[in-house]
Amino acid sequence: MHLYRAHADAGGLMTYGPNLPAMHKRSAYYVARILSGTPPGELPLERPTAFEFVINLKTAQTLGLSLPQGLLVRADHIIR
Repeated sequence: MHLYRAHADAGGLMTYGPNLPAMHKRSAYYVARILSGTPPGELPLERPTAFEFVINLKTAQTLGLSLPQGLLVRADHIIR
């Protein structure tokens, strides 16, 4: 189990963590606010709001694992 999708893309079994592209888009908002003169201390601290669950079926097959259908339907993305 890993935190970032890149780990599943690289061969990890599964990941559950924040959606990094969504976080990067949100950080652009903060950069724009700071560049327009807002002091960083006045900006609220935010937590990730978008998470993704990714399963790598190639890795599961290599490990000889059969994953339950209930787990597979909950995945946001399945690597085949």
